[in-house]
Amino acid sequence: MRKLLMSLLMAGSLLAGGIGAALADDASAPVAASAAVSDAAASAPAADVSAAPAASAPAAAAPAASAAAATTPPAPTAPFSVDSSKISSGDTAWMLTSTALVLFMTIPGLALFYGGMVRKKNVLATLMQSFAITCLVTIIWAVVGYTLAFTPGGSFIGGFSRFFMSGMNYIKGDTTTLTVSHLAPTIPESVYFVYQMTFAIITPALITGAFADRMKFSAMLVFMTLWSIIVYSPVAHMVWEPTGWLASAGVLDFAGGTVVHINAGIAGLVCCLVLGKRVGYGKEAMAPHNLTLTLIGGAMLWVGWFGFNAGSAVAADGRAGFAMFATQVATAAAALAWMFAEWAAKGKPSVLGIVSGAVAGLVAITPASGFVGMTGSLVIGIVAGVVCFWSATWLKHKLGYDDSLDAFGVHCIGGIVGALLTGVFAVKDIGGFDGSVVLQAKGVLTTLVYSGVMSFILLKVIDMVMGIRVTEEEEREGLDVSLHGEHVE
Repeated sequence: MRKLLMSLLMAGSLLAGGIGAALADDASAPVAASAAVSDAAASAPAADVSAAPAASAPAAAAPAASAAAATTPPAPTAPFSVDSSKISSGDTAWMLTSTALVLFMTIPGLALFYGGMVRKKNVLATLMQSFAITCLVTIIWAVVGYTLAFTPGGSFIGGFSRFFMSGMNYIKGDTTTLTVSHLAPTIPESVYFVYQMTFAIITPALITGAFADRMKFSAMLVFMTLWSIIVYSPVAHMVWEPTGWLASAGVLDFAGGTVVHINAGIAGLVCCLVLGKRVGYGKEAMAPHNLTLTLIGGAMLWVGWFGFNAGSAVAADGRAGFAMFATQVATAAAALAWMFAEWAAKGKPSVLGIVSGAVAGLVAITPASGFVGMTGSLVIGIVAGVVCFWSATWLKHKLGYDDSLDAFGVHCIGGIVGALLTGVFAVKDIGGFDGSVVLQAKGVLTTLVYSGVMSFILLKVIDMVMGIRVTEEEEREGLDVSLHGEHVE
């Protein structure tokens, strides 16, 4: 089983290379013409689309546009300082709110969602993972993660201009000045930094659902540290920084379908394959100990996701409103689709099923939320609900891997569904771009291969150095007691 999936992963690497070569001419033709604003209008970090209307101006206006261009300075390509009068209080207020909403998704949302699904003897250890990752990634992001992801550099990684947050400032005086990101010029850079930090936090936290009940806490901390730097930041740079390889090619990802969900989902699959199955998997009952917690956590994820998707407009504007609308419609459709699929297959609709369907819809609409209208939102939600139900039941059983809480089945598969269907349903009037399934596939394959291979290497190295799995005795006793010396009565 493990050899089969690793073979598929390497086959994907060859396919990604083939697609990249086939699209080389494309990327230097019409796509390259829009590359300077591809993230500005297409991706979460880049909200400035002021240049977009010029692309659709009548031909007769071309001379005037050329004259204006001659006197207009080029758009900034790196963080820069501005007078405080340039900051939008409305955009800043919305982004402060969105930042709190996205942090709310991890603690307490994801922590409770996962915590309710494990057995009682592992609930505290599961909650601890989300909380500890929040603390750990906060420091990593401030030291090196942000600069590698969101400053200019190469096609695959950023530079070190914001290492240890050097250069980011707020100077109060007769004329107050502060720095802003070139990707979000209407809000303080400090706000943009923390907003993107919340994405960097939840992504590795999602991975923990795949290896629940069996990974050493110490090994988990080391893996998440290295994974955040070596995997998350480069993928975020490639997709969201305008100079990144996938961004300049025209790949669309509004709020993290590739960067967050496919990235975390494939890493989760690799984790559960390298760690192996839980003791007693397939032989002993491993039912969720408290679905009340799971439903509450799922509801918190739904609410927080408005900050995730609508906040990715990086402005309090109409596009944020469309992203919020698309998120709500797709989530409801996916929850119902999973519920009815389960009802038909198993005879009863379950609480776990409907909340899992909602999360699948949230995942799938993430890359599309700033690009699609009613039809796209509805279809993406329905397809995600049915396909993720199939992947979390039939596919997992057929292939025999132990993805404890279906991190791969919901996040990776749902992310792939959403990323590809973004290429089908993207509406130019909403997002400023036509979709391309081929380009979206390029983004999907690149993320699968890079994240999958690097995650495998990191896990193997950590296992050789310190071991990654608890002993069978510790696993049977429960991680709450064996790793943390606590338990739930």
